[in-house]
Amino acid sequence: MASLVKQASLFPILLVNFVGTLGFSIVLPFLVFVVMKFGGNAIVYGLLAATYPAFQLIGSPILGKWSDTYGRKKILLLSNIGTSIGWLLFLFALFLPSNSFNIHIGIGTFVVVVPLIVLFLARAIDGITGGNISIANAYLADLSSDATRSKNFGKMAISSNLGFILGPTLAGILGGTIYGTVLPVLAALILSLVTIIVIVFLLRESKPSSSEEMLVPEQGTIRKAFSQECRECYLNTSTTKPRMQNIFKLKHISFLLVLYFLIFLGFNIYYATFPTHAAKDLRWSVTQLGIFYAILSGIMVLIQGPVLRKALKRFSEEKLVIIGSVILATNFILFVSNNIVSVGGAIILFAVGNGLMWPSFMSILSRYAGSKLQGSVQGIAGSFGGLASILGLVLGGFLYNSIGAVTFLISAGVIFSIFIMSFQLLKWK
Repeated sequence: MASLVKQASLFPILLVNFVGTLGFSIVLPFLVFVVMKFGGNAIVYGLLAATYPAFQLIGSPILGKWSDTYGRKKILLLSNIGTSIGWLLFLFALFLPSNSFNIHIGIGTFVVVVPLIVLFLARAIDGITGGNISIANAYLADLSSDATRSKNFGKMAISSNLGFILGPTLAGILGGTIYGTVLPVLAALILSLVTIIVIVFLLRESKPSSSEEMLVPEQGTIRKAFSQECRECYLNTSTTKPRMQNIFKLKHISFLLVLYFLIFLGFNIYYATFPTHAAKDLRWSVTQLGIFYAILSGIMVLIQGPVLRKALKRFSEEKLVIIGSVILATNFILFVSNNIVSVGGAIILFAVGNGLMWPSFMSILSRYAGSKLQGSVQGIAGSFGGLASILGLVLGGFLYNSIGAVTFLISAGVIFSIFIMSFQLLKWK
């Protein structure tokens, strides 16, 4: 395993992450407009957005466990094939006529629009195979040592944010043509196919199949804590397969998974609220929403690059989680106002808070996961994030439909609870 870590390059996995994020983010600025075009509202948008994490909740832990058993590359390939099928269905839905039919049940009559049903199906297929991020994080952890882990996860965050810069920008440009939303979705489909090509031809396996007899270094042992580890201690993994129940026996993992859940809950209440808020209250166009996401991601690239590297020299990862979470909570409060100055300030605080907190938190989670169950831990974390996303997106849609922009204060409260709980991390260190 050590030789694999030395030989494998980070570039292919960063490229896979970048292209995958680009394909995902290119649809963000206009998804709410597509829902409204077919007669949906904030609630329908929240439900559609929640469909992906709902099915990811099922698929992510299975794919994570498979990646520990059969290797990261094979499962990443499977996951991205599912993404391509999802975008193909999404594109198909845009060409369907807006036919509808009524469903009568005990509590009333519901109008079902055919294109929206296909959109829900597309997001479900993408979600059930949506272990991309979890497996990519496990792959990166395979290639990282204790000394390089924070820096490598910072690079992963930068690759994501670069995708988020270019994706919404392309959406604004392509969505402004006579073809409307068709070109951005077609671009997302093409990018998902490019990701498959990158995985097949450029990505090297970081974790050989457990069916192959191999020796891997045991990481995170007590010997390292007391600087007594003179040489690597090896475990034979040929007869050892990951079990889900073993994950919760790992030290501190349960607490970290709770934090993971709350982070995703706070973010997804915001994600369900802001696009509808931008379209209705701020009266932004697709292009303006694309510019917003591009600027936000651009600032985060700066934060997660040179700023994070300098911050890590002065502060521990645990302290950066605390600092980042309180900044992030403050940002959500500013979104309540429609004033452009408040929105501008919120963008900066969002980028700084998330840029400091998220890579640091992921590095801590990776550290306590160890090497043997890394993929399984990331998969379970993906399920916790998926469950939080479902609750956050559905709740955000219903709340915004009821109380409007005040919903942002709910996000702020959730993230502030993370700030308080994160002081526990300092006791571990």
